Amino acid sequence: MKQKIREWLRRYLPAEVLSVVATLAGATLVLRSTHSPLSAALAGTWAGNVAYFGYLLLQDMRLAYRLRHARGLPYTWGTFGQNVRALVVEFGLAEVADSFLIRPVLMYYLPRWLGHFGAGILLAKLLADVSFYVPAIISYELSKKRLRKFDEP
Repeated sequence: MKQKIREWLRRYLPAEVLSVVATLAGATLVLRSTHSPLSAALAGTWAGNVAYFGYLLLQDMRLAYRLRHARGLPYTWGTFGQNVRALVVEFGLAEVADSFLIRPVLMYYLPRWLGHFGAGILLAKLLADVSFYVPAIISYELSKKRLRKFDEP
């Protein structure tokens, strides 16, 4: 189990760090420019998503490229499609619930309830991550068997 936890941390922790920075920056920038907590909650959600999934897609693309290159195979648009499909399977259900319901609601209400914008956004992100990672990790483990074989022609 320790090996699995290390694998998950290697995969998700750098993306999480980027996501936290993007979430706080996006939410703060939009709140300052619009004075709308709702807009800030949505901006924080989507800025974090772009950073998170952008990092994971690039990580998966690099891995696929290395595996294919080692076997003398090119990285193609089909390989890119395989990378995207694997991410959709890994995060699909968890992401829909997270991005369209759980995270924006928490990011809207927690800053108000706590009376502190930054602390509320950060706490909302952390709480939403708990409901996000359980199905995501299960899907990741299942997708490794079929969808992450990038070195096959």
